[in-house]
Amino acid sequence: MTPSDTRVDAAVDRGTDKLKTSAAWMEGSTARMEGATGQMAGSADRRTELAADRTLFAAERTYAAWVRTGLAALASGIGAKALLEGVVPQWMILSTGSVLVLFSAFCFAAAVWRQMRPGPPPPRPDTPRLPPALLIAVNGFLILVALTALAGVLFGRDAAP
Repeated sequence: MTPSDTRVDAAVDRGTDKLKTSAAWMEGSTARMEGATGQMAGSADRRTELAADRTLFAAERTYAAWVRTGLAALASGIGAKALLEGVVPQWMILSTGSVLVLFSAFCFAAAVWRQMRPGPPPPRPDTPRLPPALLIAVNGFLILVALTALAGVLFGRDAAP
């Protein structure tokens, strides 16, 4: 064997060793990537579940806002009848109180409609939705209260002068 062949064989051996080291490193890297991919998939699923809960809670906050607005309008309509007596003309008291009380009934109905038709269903949340029967019963009662208040505003006795 010539010295030149020995150098070539040594270079080939070094190249082979480098390739083996590189292949071993790649196998370890592949294993780490597979583990990270599995962890990311689980993390993405959990984020999707949490997003479903956030969507549900946002819908419930919107429902609460409609009911809160309706209750404020109901109280304002009744208050208009009680507090504006003798300050402004009677027709203005009746119209203001009636509009506010009717608006409250609209808010109660809109709250149920909006809650029961939230759009496309999100992924299944961990938290259960409010039962539709409960929504209808509570808001139906609030609408009944609003209509009773409307009758009180329109036909209730006037305050003594």
